[in-house]
Amino acid sequence: MENLLKHLVEITGHRDHNLLDISVISALNELLGASQARVLEISRVREELFVRPRVWLKDGKAASTDEASSDGETGGEPLSNYPALVSCIEQRSNNIEETDANGAYVLWIPVWINDKVTSCLQITSSVPFTPHTLDMMDGILSVYRNFQNLLDYSERDSLTGLLNRKTFDEKFSKMAATSAPADNAGQDGDERRSGEEVCEQWLAVVDIDHFKRVNDTFGHLYGDEVLILVANLLRASFRAHDRIFRFGGEEFVILLRSTTLDDARKIFERFRTSVEEYNFPQVGQVTVSLGFVSISAETPVVILGHADQALYYAKTHGRNQVCYYNELVSTGQLHSEVSNDIVEFF
Repeated sequence: MENLLKHLVEITGHRDHNLLDISVISALNELLGASQARVLEISRVREELFVRPRVWLKDGKAASTDEASSDGETGGEPLSNYPALVSCIEQRSNNIEETDANGAYVLWIPVWINDKVTSCLQITSSVPFTPHTLDMMDGILSVYRNFQNLLDYSERDSLTGLLNRKTFDEKFSKMAATSAPADNAGQDGDERRSGEEVCEQWLAVVDIDHFKRVNDTFGHLYGDEVLILVANLLRASFRAHDRIFRFGGEEFVILLRSTTLDDARKIFERFRTSVEEYNFPQVGQVTVSLGFVSISAETPVVILGHADQALYYAKTHGRNQVCYYNELVSTGQLHSEVSNDIVEFF
C-alpha cells in the first residue's frame, strides 16, 4: 500500500505528458512486475489508424521518444498489426488480455479521453493478471486518465489536437539545449555546405496557402476540416520525438530533431508533397508553404523570425514550396534581419 501511495503522489505531481507517461510505466513495472510496458500513441492518417511507441521500458528503466534517436522505437505501424487492440477499441472495452507467440500474457488498455482513444498501454507479464492486479491497475489508470485530460486541456489545441502555442517555449528550450553552440555559424554558404552531414535541430513554420479563400468559398466548417486533415498529415510525416504545434489560424510550427540539412529538406518536402497530393473532401487540392532554419543559440524570437522570413519568401514567390533561410541569405535573395511582425497571408 505504501508503494502504491508513493507512486500515486508521483503521478499527480507532474504537469508534463512525457513525465506522466514515464511515472505510470515505472509504477506498473514495480507494482506488477511487468516484463515489458509501453505507452503507444494512436493517430489517424487518411482512413487508417497507426500506433507508435511514446514511452517504453528499456533495460528495466523507462525511456521515451524525447530521449530516443531515430530508431525502430520511434516508427509508426498500422493498428491492424495488433488485432486484440483493434477488437478492444471496437468493443469499447477498458482492456483486453491475450497470450503472445512466446506464451507471455499481454494486457492492452486503451486510454479513453472524451470518448476518443489517442493512446493505449501495453503491459506484458510472464504470469497471468489476477483480479487483484487488475483492480490495482484500474485505480492507477483512473488517476492517469484524469491527469491526461487536464494536461490535454491545457497543452493541446482543441480543434487539431496538436500542441498549442503556449507550450512552445518549454519544448523549444529542451530542444535548443541539445543543439551545438557553434550551430549559428551557418550564415555563410560555404560553411553550411561543409557541415551538411552534421545532425542538427530544425524549426519550420508552415502556412496553408489561400486558406482565407477556402473559408470564403466553402465555409468555416470545411476550413476546420482542412486544418484537422493537415494536422493528421503533419503527424504522419514526422517522427514521434519531433514536436508539432498549431500557432493559430492556418499556421503550424515544427521542431525537427537531430537530422542533417539534406534529410531535413527531404522530410519537409515529403510533407509538402503529401498535402499537395491529398484530396480534401469538397475543397479538392490544398497546398502549403514552409520556411525552415536550424536551431542555434539565438532566442526563440530570432529563430522564429528567420523561419518566418523564409516562409514569407515562399509565399511571395509562388507558394507551395519549401525555403531554407540560410540558403536564401547566402544567395542574396533575402537579407538577414529579425521580424517580430505577424504577417497575414491570403
